Amino acid sequence: MASTIPDPHPDIPAASGAQAATPPSDRAGRVEAHGIDHIPEDERHGRPRELFAVWAAANVNYLSLVVGGALVLMGLSLAQALAVIVVGNLFWLLTGLLAVSGPAAGAPSEVITRAIYGVRGNRVNNAVVGWMISVCYFALNLAAAATAAFALVERCGIPATTGVKIVVVLVIAALTLTIGVYGHGLIMKLYLPITLALTAAFAVVAYSVVRSADLSYAPAEPLTGTGLWAALLGGVTLIAAGPLSYTTSADFSRYLPRTTSPAAVVAWTASGAFLPSVAVCSLGALAATVVDMTDPQTALEKILPGWFTPVFLLALVLGTIAINALTAYSAGLALQAVGLRVRRSLSVLLDGAAAVSLTLYALLVSNFLDTVNDVLQLTVVLLGPSMAIYATDILLRRNRYDGPALTDESRGSAFWFTGGVNLAGALALTAGTTSAALCVNTLYTGPVAHALHGVDLALPVGIGVASAVYALTARRTLARPA
Repeated sequence: MASTIPDPHPDIPAASGAQAATPPSDRAGRVEAHGIDHIPEDERHGRPRELFAVWAAANVNYLSLVVGGALVLMGLSLAQALAVIVVGNLFWLLTGLLAVSGPAAGAPSEVITRAIYGVRGNRVNNAVVGWMISVCYFALNLAAAATAAFALVERCGIPATTGVKIVVVLVIAALTLTIGVYGHGLIMKLYLPITLALTAAFAVVAYSVVRSADLSYAPAEPLTGTGLWAALLGGVTLIAAGPLSYTTSADFSRYLPRTTSPAAVVAWTASGAFLPSVAVCSLGALAATVVDMTDPQTALEKILPGWFTPVFLLALVLGTIAINALTAYSAGLALQAVGLRVRRSLSVLLDGAAAVSLTLYALLVSNFLDTVNDVLQLTVVLLGPSMAIYATDILLRRNRYDGPALTDESRGSAFWFTGGVNLAGALALTAGTTSAALCVNTLYTGPVAHALHGVDLALPVGIGVASAVYALTARRTLARPA
């Protein structure tokens, strides 16, 4: 059974070999032809170092500043906040590990996870983990970019009326979705210059922030005992939510040749995300020592050069476009993997329409976005176990995936399992999320967190339980063809 409807493209032979020229199906000026179908070896190209810019561009952004500042607002000292930032961002190593399955299978994460959940079970997984959460993140990021853009428009002397706000949101969404629709080739082409531009802009921010920061900052009433542990673990969870939301890192590595070094894929993916994320989050924490980061955009304008403020606002918009284009791209693949038989380019536009509608409703009609933001704090309960299971599967299989076999959705598929569901994956995900939910302390306090006086162990417990259950129950299914 066909796995997707490919976009039409000229039938021009691609050069063969590990360092082949970019095939017509993946060039920056063309709409990417492939969706969730398998990438043939003669269309593989590129080097793992190209992944660095992809992940760096997505992590030099406004939300990282906000999260870094939030750690100080939680009552942590500067030294404690910086330690939390480093520890939380180490979870990018998991994102890098997941990326190695892309070259091995020649398929995106949304298809590879059929090996974990089964053909039918994976549709449910993609509907929730892949599509719904991605659309919510898209809306949140779009709202953040729109807020910065509203301020930029007003600086140009244009009142930010309702009509202007709608136009601004639509323009930002159009730029984002253009990258998502054109796909992998354009992402690889654009993200290096975007990374360089954002790095230059944030270098000015860094100079201003570090010069003004109180490097010896400590709260008036330092946290101790249980309160300190609750803040430290809560901070790590807040930082880790970023890398844990990228269970789809194979989407951007699947065009690499099968012989590509897995270690190189891990290193370039993880470092591309880790380094800028640590740097920008740290700037947020440093800024919080001298300004009120409850309103980061306004607060930072107080310590930035006046001439630089419009550039800073534009950089915030550009950074959000970069991260949202990746989100839209993966959400489009997830929608195909759910079973919607449309071209990838159309599925990206459908995702964008849903996210734009959610954003406009949130910004113009109600405070609904606040509710969505609160709900997303709970996503670590699901995303932590989900990523742990995926990583465990890679290790157990030694990263051996049969890409063409994974595209087979028929009852005769090697990944049909029992009624289309791999019970090992379903059981592990259920056990992991249930355990995490008992330990969480965000919108509600689970019984374990309550017994520990607010200490949130959802992240380590969910990951540990999910990984252990899958490792114990997947032995028999792993003996099948993979």
